Amino acid sequence: MRDLIARRLALALSALLLTATLAAQTRPRRVGTNQPSTPPAQTSRAEEVGEDDVVRINTTLVTIPVSVMDRDGKYIPDLRKEDFRIYENGVEQEIAYFAAVEQPFTVALLLDTSRSTRFRMDEIQDAAIAFVEQLRPADRVMVVSFDDSVRVLAEATNDRRTLRDAIMRARTGGGTKLYDAVDFVINRRFDKIQGRKAIVLFTDGVDTTSERASYESTLRDAEEADALIYPVQYDTLEDVAWPLPRRPSIIIGWPFPLPWPAPGGSGTSRADYERGTRYLTELARRTGARKYDADSTSSLERAFALIAEELRRQYSLGYYPKNPPREGERRRIAVRVNRPNMVVRARDSYIYSSTGSVLTSSGSPSSRRQRE
Repeated sequence: MRDLIARRLALALSALLLTATLAAQTRPRRVGTNQPSTPPAQTSRAEEVGEDDVVRINTTLVTIPVSVMDRDGKYIPDLRKEDFRIYENGVEQEIAYFAAVEQPFTVALLLDTSRSTRFRMDEIQDAAIAFVEQLRPADRVMVVSFDDSVRVLAEATNDRRTLRDAIMRARTGGGTKLYDAVDFVINRRFDKIQGRKAIVLFTDGVDTTSERASYESTLRDAEEADALIYPVQYDTLEDVAWPLPRRPSIIIGWPFPLPWPAPGGSGTSRADYERGTRYLTELARRTGARKYDADSTSSLERAFALIAEELRRQYSLGYYPKNPPREGERRRIAVRVNRPNMVVRARDSYIYSSTGSVLTSSGSPSSRRQRE
């Protein structure tokens, strides 16, 4: 009996030693749960896990750029994670990522060089150069002009001389492929660029010859893109108005072909310009930016300073929704700051897409003054 017990103990010990040896050699790695210090891209992760391991992976990180200013429009630089509150569909969320962002960004300058802006070309070029001069050395700029075609005058670079030369090469053409130009930058340039991005769009807002994109398709793309769009609108209606334009010298050569659209043609009516204003306003609203009117040199200078400041200095907040969103679902967002008399600007919604490289928020800027 004693020998039988001894043999069973020996067998049990041998089995335990063998199990421990195999586990040390072949045990799968367990997926870690620590969050990264920077916002991760939405990824699908394949990890080797054991049958008895419990794995919980949540990659639906919603990141929101937030600007906080005082009553005079000055950026508030000393806020902490604890100063913010985020609500999704009315439910408070836990902030998983926080950073005071003062990082380089990429800007696409879209210059309307169509026939309707021919008398504003010098102003547009001067304004574009002035904006470039507002940026910091590490900020990169792409220059794109559009009339009846879309041209890349300079790929994204921080070489200021190259950018000035590119802007000065812009020349007026014929029609206006505004929608095609917006579509081109969002879907064929910005989709290859990482980091913070924005479009500054100099135009009257009137499209006449786009073929690839439309009013509706570009608004939809802008809403789902991870870029801010700041339209700077020029009013060129009087420059193309009939029976006489604002500048009578243009009629020299009559009855030969005139360098502005025929009466009743596309892009010449007040309704066309009102539609253009609605379009530019909606572009800014859906991306969380602002639209500016280029009605004077001083207003332009202030607009450039505000755009550059807003792009340069923001807070970035991220959270994992407590109730995971479904494909194509829109969620409402509200951001609060625990300080009195602050103006908070942040997007107020996002649309979830599982096919994009990141989850982006979109929608109108929620701009509110907080009171005690």
